[in-house]
Amino acid sequence: MSKSPSPDVICHDGEDQSNDVRAKVQREEPFAIRTFTPSLAVLSHSAGSYHWTPEGRKLADFSSGVLVANLGHNPTDWWRRVLGYLQLEKLETAGDFVEAAPLTAYNAITQVEAEATSRLLANLRSQPGGDRMQQVMWAASGSEAIQKALWAAMRRTPGRDMVLATRHGFHGKKGLAGAVTGSETDKERDDRVRFISFPMQECMDVTLRRQPLDLALYQDELQQLKDEHGERLCALVTEPYLGGGGSYHPQPEYLQLLEQFCRDNEMVFILDEIQSNFGRTGPMYAFTHYGVEPDIVCLGKGLGNGIPVSAAVGREDIFNSLGFGEGSDTWSANPVSSAAVLATLDMFEQQPVLEQGQQLSQLIESRLVGLKSTGAITRVRGEGCVWGIECADIGSTPAADVANQIVHDCYLGTDDGEAIHLLGALAEKVIRISPPLVMPLEEAGHYLDVLHGICEQVASRSA
Repeated sequence: MSKSPSPDVICHDGEDQSNDVRAKVQREEPFAIRTFTPSLAVLSHSAGSYHWTPEGRKLADFSSGVLVANLGHNPTDWWRRVLGYLQLEKLETAGDFVEAAPLTAYNAITQVEAEATSRLLANLRSQPGGDRMQQVMWAASGSEAIQKALWAAMRRTPGRDMVLATRHGFHGKKGLAGAVTGSETDKERDDRVRFISFPMQECMDVTLRRQPLDLALYQDELQQLKDEHGERLCALVTEPYLGGGGSYHPQPEYLQLLEQFCRDNEMVFILDEIQSNFGRTGPMYAFTHYGVEPDIVCLGKGLGNGIPVSAAVGREDIFNSLGFGEGSDTWSANPVSSAAVLATLDMFEQQPVLEQGQQLSQLIESRLVGLKSTGAITRVRGEGCVWGIECADIGSTPAADVANQIVHDCYLGTDDGEAIHLLGALAEKVIRISPPLVMPLEEAGHYLDVLHGICEQVASRSA
């Protein structure tokens, strides 16, 4: 890594255009909107499973844009469908203005919104565990979907205002979504939120996840919370797996226990599938192979394949707890987002995307497990096309530094120009591996081999 002009700016040799962009953003955007990565890739354009820098360097994308581009970046058929739903096929022959779907429709309803709502509900209801999906409350981001779901749940029964959440989960950074994120030790904790343990130790490696789970500890915690707070408990929110917490994928019986607790105590069971929906964990929705039936499921990221959109989907009686207009905002159910949802549903329903993802999953698992032999990786966990590789302490080099070096070296690539785009580490030392579901197997295998070689080099230098 070359010397930076300031402590906050990352520079790389031979990337003058990218370095100029990094410096401009550092000057003109606040520090608060940036997220940490030791590479800070500047992306010029993307297609399929690849990004390109302004200098023309090709990067294999092992992030899917934070689990968004499940169909790959900019699929042509998908874009044609989006434009079609927006009535923009005649764009090239139009005059100064084109007659098409409105780009904003606040205080109105569009046909594309109504179709997206019906299609999404039909898709959810066709899945095992989707019987409670009756209405869609649209939003623009995952945090907003969680926020709206919690608003409705907490308004359902007067006097029942407390929420349970899984410790070290991630549901957002603001408002109630931020309040149910993390643990009791976080600052400015909302007193209406209580946390329960997540079986991190029991699923810290993919081999352990397939072992039976002793539920006694979690049963006792739930009972204690029930004894302490009684009828104030109104909802429980959890993720199918801990994403931001370090990619921990539990045994199904853990989620089944949480669901049953909600049923026994008339609580709303909210499943945060912002990251896991649309094939990311294997099936269309994670709740199907975890064997649970949520009252509300929150969707996002892959739902729009790159267009910002999210939704809380669930029981009509819960959503009716909110009064007229209380769940509305400027961008919810806007036509562009609705068109993206429809195009994405089309692709999943008409093409073998899930089958491709399942084949890719088998390859990823076998190759990632092989990384343990490099000495840089100590644990591997995941499912579908979302995996975490936990870096090891090597000599005096802590695991967090090992993780940063791997991300950095993958970005710069090999002497042959083979480079990989990775996100900054989760929980300081866990690198997420999550390519698009449609990445060709041969190409995925090649770049996983590149990753293996880079891990070997980092381990050798760190020893």
